[in-house]
Amino acid sequence: MSYTIIIPTRMHSTRLPRKPLADIEGRPMVVRVAERASLTQAARIIVATDHSEILEACSSRGVEALLTSPNHPTGTDRLAEVCEKLALGDDEIVVNIQGDEPLIPPSTVDKVAALLAAKPGCAMATAAHPIGSIEDFMSPNVVKVELNARSEAMTFSRAPLPWPRDAFRKDPGRLPGQFTALHHIGLYAYRAGFLKRYPKLPPSPIESAESLEQLRALWNGERIAVLVLPEALPPGVDTEADLERVREAYRRGSLPS
Repeated sequence: MSYTIIIPTRMHSTRLPRKPLADIEGRPMVVRVAERASLTQAARIIVATDHSEILEACSSRGVEALLTSPNHPTGTDRLAEVCEKLALGDDEIVVNIQGDEPLIPPSTVDKVAALLAAKPGCAMATAAHPIGSIEDFMSPNVVKVELNARSEAMTFSRAPLPWPRDAFRKDPGRLPGQFTALHHIGLYAYRAGFLKRYPKLPPSPIESAESLEQLRALWNGERIAVLVLPEALPPGVDTEADLERVREAYRRGSLPS
């Protein structure tokens, strides 16, 4: 299997200024993400950025990077620009790794790419894991995904789905036994042809309501395969505390495979 990894990275972060260039044991975070990506089976790894400092930080350390438009409304639109610039064939597979995921497990990236390769009728593949607490189930910051019999997404939502009506009538304070809700993980594989079409697809009302751009694909009739993992992936970096946790993992050498 051959595929390309694109790492879309923007400089603008309100909670952690200049986040992509934050130092992690001597290298900028975006370079650490590219190093993790290099442990996958991907044939090519490219950082897609709208900022010259990120471009220089990558190029000076041997990481391939492309300067893209600063005006893209979504990260998916940025991926589409890269696919056009690289003239990728429509059936080629592209995996999107976020630029703030320096602990991403390479084996999981390969599995999501392999799932899409095995599902020719799907435009995308992604991942999810079971939700273990009532707090996560009820949180709008935890995106849920519901699957059909083919392990493909029926919908994504910030609402608590599926709703165990009868069990919650008896005890609304905890998740019932023998009940599974899935937390969607923002790791995506795409067919390049779909990415090139994406900017031309009409936005959907449900996408706007939920602020979830993957709903545009479903609304326009595309299929999304979902890999169900046994547990959560290591979280990304949003805050100073997250950054220190990642630095400690690198100091210990305790990086997931």
